[in-house]
Order: sequence, then C-alpha cells, then structure tokens
Amino acid sequence: MTDRLHLLLENSADQHPERTAVVDRERSVTYRELDSGANRVAQMLRSNGVEAGDRVGIFLDKSLESVMGIYGVLKAGGVYVPLDARAPVARVAYIASDCGIEVLISSGKQAKQAVELAKLGAPLRVIVNMAGEATPGTIPGVDVLHFASSEDSSRLNLEGDEKDLAYILYTSGSTGEPKGVMLSHLNGLAFVRWGIAELGVRPEDRLSSHAPFHFDLSIFDLFAASGSGAAVALVPTATSVFPVEIARFIRENEISIWYSVPSILSFLVQHGGLADGDLPSLRAVVFAGEVFPSKFLTQLMKKLPHASFHNWYGPTETNVCTAYPVDTVPDPSGPDIPIGKAITGVETVVVDGDGKSTAAGAEGELLVRGPTVMAGYWGDPAKTAAKLVDDPEHPGSKLYKTGDLVVEEPDGNYRFRGRRDHQIKSRGYRIELGEIETALNAHPDVVECVVVAIPDEVISNRIEAFVVLTGEQEASRLISWCAGKVPRYMIPETFMIATGLPKTSTGKIDRQAVRASDPKEWGK
Repeated sequence: MTDRLHLLLENSADQHPERTAVVDRERSVTYRELDSGANRVAQMLRSNGVEAGDRVGIFLDKSLESVMGIYGVLKAGGVYVPLDARAPVARVAYIASDCGIEVLISSGKQAKQAVELAKLGAPLRVIVNMAGEATPGTIPGVDVLHFASSEDSSRLNLEGDEKDLAYILYTSGSTGEPKGVMLSHLNGLAFVRWGIAELGVRPEDRLSSHAPFHFDLSIFDLFAASGSGAAVALVPTATSVFPVEIARFIRENEISIWYSVPSILSFLVQHGGLADGDLPSLRAVVFAGEVFPSKFLTQLMKKLPHASFHNWYGPTETNVCTAYPVDTVPDPSGPDIPIGKAITGVETVVVDGDGKSTAAGAEGELLVRGPTVMAGYWGDPAKTAAKLVDDPEHPGSKLYKTGDLVVEEPDGNYRFRGRRDHQIKSRGYRIELGEIETALNAHPDVVECVVVAIPDEVISNRIEAFVVLTGEQEASRLISWCAGKVPRYMIPETFMIATGLPKTSTGKIDRQAVRASDPKEWGK
C-alpha cells in the first residue's frame, strides 16, 4: 500500500504517464513530466545536504514549479513548509527561523526577499531557484542553485515510514506568533484516501486548486488528484477574488470537482452571473473552513442542480474530521447546515467543561481521535500537551481538543455552535485575534487595543480594531503598520480610534462591552 504522499504521484506516473497532471494557466505537465521534475528537485536537495526530516521552505507563487518543489521535497525525505509569498517578510523570517529552514525553494521574484529573510535571522544556506532568471543580490554563506541546470531525474526510492513528517502548516497563534502544525504522511493520506472514496475521484476528473499551499484545503487538491490520476488546475491569484472570473475558470478548464471556502461560493452565486444549469462540468462542490449561510447555499444549489454538495469540517490539526453531504436544498431562512459525522477511520466525542462525555443534544467541545490528527506543534511541547490530551478509552493514544462547541443531533450529525476562545474564521482562514492585537500593541503610539469579530453572512466574520493612541494617528497608518506584521487577511476592515476602552471589574478589557456599546462613551 502507498504509505507516503509522493508515492501517489509515482503510481500515477507509472500508470498514467501521459495524462495531464497539473494545469497552470497556459502551461501544463503530464504525470511523467511532473514526476521527472520532482525527481530533479529531490536529487538537487539530497546532493546539497537535505536529509530525512529536514524542513524545506516553498517560497514562490502557486505554479507548476511550486508543485514540483513540494513533491521534490517529499521525495528527498524532507518536510515541506509552504510560505505565504504575500505575507510580511518578518513573518516569513520568523517561520523560517522557528522550524530551522536552511533550504528554500523559490523563484527570482520571491528570491529577491531572501536577502531580507537572511538579515532577519532565517538560517538559510541554500536557495533552489526554480525560475530562469538570476537571483538578485548575494547572500553571504548561501549557495544559489538553478533548477534549469539540474539533469538527474532518476528516482531516489528512499526508505521511509508513514509516520514521518510530511509538511508543516503555520496558523495564527494566540501568543502573537504563528504556530507550526506538524502533519505526517499518514495524516495526509488518511484524509486524501477518504476524500477520493467519498467523491469517487477518477482519472477523468479535473480538480480545482483554489486555496494557497500554506492553507490546509490545498492538501486535498494536490494529493487527491495525483492519487487518482486526475488533473488539477491551479486557480490564478488574480482570478480567485473575482466571481465572474471564477465562473469563467470553471467553464474553460471544465472543472468537475471544486473545493474552496464558502465565502468564495457566496460571492460566486451573488456576483458570478450564473444561469440556471450553468457550469455543466461540475459534478461535486465541496466547501470547508467556515459556515456557509443557508440562503447563499440554497441559491447555489438551485443554480447547479446537477452537482452534489459537501460540507467538510476540521481544523488544520485534524485535516477533515467530519463531513455532511447536503442531499436536499436547505431552507434559506433556516439554521446553517450541520458539520456532519466523523469520516471513515476517525472518531469524535463531545465533552463538557469537566471533560466528561455529554449526552446527545447537550452542547460541548468536540474532540477528535484517529489517523488524521496531527503529530503536534513544532517546537512547542507545552502547547502540544494542552491540545493533544490522553485518551481515557484508548490508552497510549491522544485526543485533539478542537475548541469548537457542537451539539449532536438525534440523527447523529453535529451542529457547530461557536468557539471557546478568541479564535475565529474569516474568509476560511483561522485567525487568533490575539495575534492581531499583539501586532497593534507593538506600534509606538498604541496605548491599548482590542480586536473583535463581527458576524458577517458572506465572510463569516468581519474584523474590527478599537485602538487608544498617545496622539493623533490616522487609520491608514495603522493599516500600513499591520501590513508589515500580519498577512493581508488578518488586517482589520475597520479601525476605531477611542479615548479609552471599557473594562471589567478585574481591569481587563470588556470585550462584550466593546461589541455592544458606543465607543464615544468609553473614555468617560
């Protein structure tokens, strides 16, 4: 049995060598070509000191080259760490330093930033430039290799185990710094195999890849395609934010399986100009990452009656752990649809505040056990121990505490009720409000601040910041400040300048009062 993610690619290259593997705008590669390119990357990495378990950064825009880089890292026995090419350089440098990225797979465009990464402490020693142009500038002690000069495309066939780490995805952290979620080959394979079976993915399918590679939704796109010999079409960044362009992309690429966050689909149904029965190639629409408002889901299902709809749920730490097939069009004015039941091979339990199992119908925290659950957080055993707790029913195994509150309904499906902490979802991204507050508090003119989430039916939550300053300060400068500290999706939509913030009796900022009262009254 295939026990490592890159063997999915090798199997398809052997069985379907001339089938299209990846489509990137006007370019495409077959499975034979993708496997050959990934082998060349792997040979370069191994010949330059990359060993089993070494972390390798993927720092370039989503492209054929980045896909080759990902598979090349896995083939070399490494752990790929996708870095957001649009994130502030300081954040990327932190991640590179945190998990010890010495080797970076990049391109001429992103390689320009490598000089800054090194200055900020990234322990780089090798950059593999996947583009044809020269890497601008020089970095003392760092070798620059060019993919175009590599020739050895033979497979390495290294020994490995399914429990070996495959990738680390960094998510927003409550302490103000992102945290690295460690996921093994087994974690990824358990989810991907289930997804292939659930949707019946076959070689004739064409999957979309909408999510960036540092977002966990990308795991299904890449590996389910290679696991079934299907093609995956990379959605260009410029296309991904315009509903009309998304509809055109689906038509022109004859996408049969679409997977994205609900907010994208909400925009599509509202502004994509869809006609009844449009997008005939679509046979499955999958969404995850946030709540899909029933009124928009209803409209989309009526526009696309030929497609099946699937609600998948799970934090990055568990991949997907529950699923709900939307078999009937929901009531547009009714409650949001359930997050479903545990997927094959995964078990879930709901516990109260004392850690005891709740009865059906009682609200509690969802805990997950099974092969999709992460190995832990990189370099943070305390946080790992807090989230991966001993499983009383299965000695020696762990349960992951999601922090999500759910209710089990009479039919066995879970319904999501909210979060225990200050973590939210916006546009499908998991965001710790504390990380944004930490960034704002670092501004020299900020006295105190609080960041809150306002429910939004399209993007799940709108982020608003309330800030007390030492003097006059324009919101535009705070926006610029945040842009240098956090990713774009974490920058508040609104900045409210206040003379003071409401406090509880213990002197803490009263978040409930912030949401409910008039900022003009806070300083009185």
